[in-house]
Amino acid sequence: MKIAIISPNKNHLQSMSQVLEAHAHTVSVIDGGKSRMRSVAEQEQPDLMLVDGMCCDPHELIQVEYVTTHHPTIAVILLCATQSPEFLINSMRAGVREVLPSPVSVEGLEAAVSRIAAKLVSTKIRDTGRILAFLPCKGGSGATFLATNLGYQLAETKSVLLVDLNLQFGDALSYVHEGAPASTLSDVAHDISRLDASFLAASTVKITASFSILAAPEDLTKAMEIKPEHIDAILALAVTQYDFVLLDMSRMLDTLAIKALDRAYRIYPVLQAGLPGLRHASKLLAVFNSLGYPADKIELIVNRFEKGGDIGLDSIQRSLGTFKLRTVPNSYKEVNTSINQGDALVEATRSNPVSKNLAEFAQSLSPRPEESRSLLDRLLRRA
Repeated sequence: MKIAIISPNKNHLQSMSQVLEAHAHTVSVIDGGKSRMRSVAEQEQPDLMLVDGMCCDPHELIQVEYVTTHHPTIAVILLCATQSPEFLINSMRAGVREVLPSPVSVEGLEAAVSRIAAKLVSTKIRDTGRILAFLPCKGGSGATFLATNLGYQLAETKSVLLVDLNLQFGDALSYVHEGAPASTLSDVAHDISRLDASFLAASTVKITASFSILAAPEDLTKAMEIKPEHIDAILALAVTQYDFVLLDMSRMLDTLAIKALDRAYRIYPVLQAGLPGLRHASKLLAVFNSLGYPADKIELIVNRFEKGGDIGLDSIQRSLGTFKLRTVPNSYKEVNTSINQGDALVEATRSNPVSKNLAEFAQSLSPRPEESRSLLDRLLRRA
């Protein structure tokens, strides 16, 4: 584990670094006080920060709260010579993991660091999930429907979280669920210092046993408080807890959206086969190129596609280039009914061509073990 120790006491720095290095931790020592926390967090990016020399003045916690808010993946332990109950409470509210005496005993230091290390390992023990970002090339392209309904089908075999990143007008939850969420993305961002697996799970709406949605803010003013570093921390944690993290995004490519897209395994711009959609898609692809995204990170989805339409696949590919391209058939009436009822389309009918198409999409992302194709196969396996 990468650990940074900040202390104005050189003896404390030396003794603590010796203890931690003996346990094979990578340790950096910084001579100074709490004012060094921000620069250390940004430059060193440690897993754990030990800050020695704190007193019981609650105003000192401003520096601490900045780090826990803007760098929520960094665990902070304070070492304080005197510890009042009020200071302990305020420390926890500021996002501090533990408060230890200063100077700290070898046993106390080892135990506290072991607890942090165990929690860090538990978040990394599973394979990292994949982030799939869906965004419309033009309003009404159907990106939200595809993201929510694909997520629903993926969740038949995998754990799935959908994060609604259309912060001003997101309504992904309503596509598969009735009622308002108890908690939203803005609530998680507001209490980002509390972010862990249990807090993230508790903030979502559970659609099925394996499909959850972190809803967009209900209050537009709260949406403005969400920062790119909040999204980065949420997604960094989410991929350790879910097999797939789907992002339902707006067309606005601000710093927050780009932070999310940078993390995406694949980006799915959704368009319809018309000239306005093609023009917007071309602009979007140019932005992705300027951001340095490789072509294999992007897969276009032509929604409501009809063979024999005015603009065919050949024309689309000539216009947009050699990107991977997927089509979803047109089934306007049934899709519109499922949206209005707040139910996944597959719950109404698996025979619908769009349901079948999304099942194939899910299968391509998460292949299921091949089932026996004949009685002979089953008999041979039993033998």
